[in-house]
Order: sequence, then C-alpha cells, then structure tokens
Amino acid sequence: MRFYKETNFKETPIGKIPKDWEIVRLGNEKVSVHVKSGSTPPKRVEDYWNGNILFVTQSDMTKVNHYLYETSEKITELGLKSSNLLLVPENSILLSMYGTIGKVVINKTPVAVSQNIAAIILNKKNVDEEYLHYAIQKYSFQFKRQAKTITLKHLDIKIVKNMILPLPSISEQQKIVGVLSCVDLAIQKVDEAIARAERLKKGLMQHLLTKGIGHKEYKETLIGKIPKTWKVVELREIAQKFIGGGTPSTKVPRYWNGDIPWIRSVHLTRYYIDESIIDQYITKEGLENSASNIVPKRNLIIATRVGVGKSAVNLIDVAINQDLTGVVIVPSIADPFYLVWYLTSPKVVRMLESFSRGTTIKGVPLNHIKRLKVPLPPLNEQRRITEILSSVDNLLQLKREKREKLVRMKRRLMDLLLTGKVRVIV
Repeated sequence: MRFYKETNFKETPIGKIPKDWEIVRLGNEKVSVHVKSGSTPPKRVEDYWNGNILFVTQSDMTKVNHYLYETSEKITELGLKSSNLLLVPENSILLSMYGTIGKVVINKTPVAVSQNIAAIILNKKNVDEEYLHYAIQKYSFQFKRQAKTITLKHLDIKIVKNMILPLPSISEQQKIVGVLSCVDLAIQKVDEAIARAERLKKGLMQHLLTKGIGHKEYKETLIGKIPKTWKVVELREIAQKFIGGGTPSTKVPRYWNGDIPWIRSVHLTRYYIDESIIDQYITKEGLENSASNIVPKRNLIIATRVGVGKSAVNLIDVAINQDLTGVVIVPSIADPFYLVWYLTSPKVVRMLESFSRGTTIKGVPLNHIKRLKVPLPPLNEQRRITEILSSVDNLLQLKREKREKLVRMKRRLMDLLLTGKVRVIV
C-alpha cells in the first residue's frame, strides 16, 4: 500500500479536507437509507420477550469494542411489531445516544434496538460500514457540542442525522479501512494476550496464596485451609508501626513543589511505587504543618479511604495523604511484596470493602487493618511466591504498555487518514 501527502484542501465546518472529498450529513441519502431510534417492548407482557430476535441495550454496547454478535435479551416477533421496532440488518451502525454518547459498534447479525440507540442503515453503494465506524469516532466532537442535558447528556435523532462527515470515494474508504483494521487486529491480539495473562495471574494468586509451593499437608484455620508449616497472624503482629497521612494546605504555596514525594490512592496503580509515578512534591514545612507523614522505603502502603483494596510497596521514601495508611513491616518476619499480593487478592479486597465505613467517603477503620488475619509462610517461601507473581504482573504491564502504544498509533493514523492529510493511493 502506498501513501502520499495531500496539499490541496478546502475549508469545511469540520476542518480542512481534500478538495475532491465530499462533505455529507449522516442522514443524507448518500450515506444512509434509514436513521432511527428504537424502543423497548413493555416488560410486563411476557409474549414480547424471550424470543429469537436480539434486542440491543446500551449495556450490550459497552461490553464490545467493535462488533456486536450477542445480546443479553431477546424479543419475539410480536414484541417487534407491538413497539413498531425496526429490524436492523447486519453490518449496520449502532450509535449510543444517552450517557456514553457517540459510542459506535457494527452489528454482525440482525437486531432490534432500545430507545437509547440510533440504528444507521447504510447506503452500501457509497459508504463502507467500517469506514463510517471510524469516521463517527473521529468526528464525535460534534456530539459533545450539541448534546442536551436533563439528567444525563443525550442526543436525539435530529442531532445524529445532522452529524457532518467527510466522504471520499468508496475505494479510498476501503483503503483507509485496510490500514486502520490492521492496527485494530493488533490491538485485538494484545487484548487476548492480556486476558490470558490476567487469568494466569488470578489462578496463580489463588493457588500460591492458599496452597503455597510444593506442600502436601494442610490444616484448617480461621481463614481457610493453608499449608501445615504456615502460620496465621494479625497484621499488627508483623508490623513495627502504622503511619497516618494528610494533605498540606493548598492555600499555602510554600508547602508545595518541594523535594518530598507525596502520594494519594490514585498513585497505587501497580504493586510498587517508584519515582516515575510521582507527580506532586511537598516541602519540609508542608510536611511539618500537616497530618502527612513519610513512610520509609520498602514498606507497605494501603488505601484505607478512597480506593479501598489498593496497596503497594514504596521503593522510595514517600509522604502520604489521608486516604492511605503506611505499615512499617518487620523485615525479618515478612516480605512487604508478599503482603501486597495477599492484600490485593479478590477475597481480601472484598473483605476490606465490607469493612468500609462512612456515607460520602468510605473508610476502613485502622483497628480492622491492624487485626487483619494474614497467612504467613516462611520468609524464603514468601519471596518465591512474590517472585512468581511479580514476573507475571510485569509481563502483564508490558502487554498493557504495548496496547497503549497501539491505541496512540491508531489515533494518529485516524487523524491523518480521516482528514485526508495523508492519502492512500487507490
């Protein structure tokens, strides 16, 4: 495939596009033969539901990125007729009009749609459905400008029909799709690899944190069956002290932009905290005039208010805010990384969330954190478990970073190809 840089443009309401491209509205007959929203048959009429016609809601659309094959509900022929619903043919465009406005998917089988969705049946002579899928994403800024608000942001059919899009020849549309779909395929492959790695991580956590490595004898405890050589301890038994946090006043400039790293629960995105994730620093004066405290490096930090269920090991000395609690671990007894993996296991996260108190901002009482029961293997086994889980998590992180790069590449290509700045030779 060959490309060239376009130099001959014309001004349009959506920006510059090549002079030989058209500008059309989504409701124009060149683009669509039908643009219509759906409706929902009454739930109380049993004869309208559990048929063989797929019925699409916004919830179904949020579960897919590109193609829609299945839905959570189905209606009958009677339900379709009773609500005067359109049976949308396959390879049409479905567009979300409420809440998450502007999300588009392509239905790969005939469907009926709810009132929150616009069904766009295309004029296939002039428009490729894949091209339109990408073009609506690129030019969805129009929806943000025109969306109405009552309780939720929403569109109506008039706004959808009036969306303006550039329209190259059908052959050029297909060439553009050929480029973008290659990137989408790469993203899909990475997504599949991420899903496999997440399943592996979840399975390993379940096994290693309850059965350990190479054990044959087990015992029943208050937290379930664990290897016979392990102990069950409370977190306070393996901690030297617990450290609270706070926020220096933002009204005093001299408290900020110092040289002391300061973190909130939003920074607990991985199992460790290093210099690369720090975006706020406080001064010594800010530290001394607030409830914030420094947690010495290589200890445990737990989110106990906002972001309950998160925890990480700080690889550097950091000051913490009021949403976090620092736990200084006895290094001869426990490995802080092992504790992070245990605290972020689904079972413990659910338990911590159940401990939450408060109406606006929930929080886990410190006493609950101190008395949290932990299965404790010998130190060398803790480190082996940590090594295995950390290696899988590092692999997962590399795949996520690869996905982010591909997504950035796709956005850049969409900007170049869907504005005609770079043309594909047909």
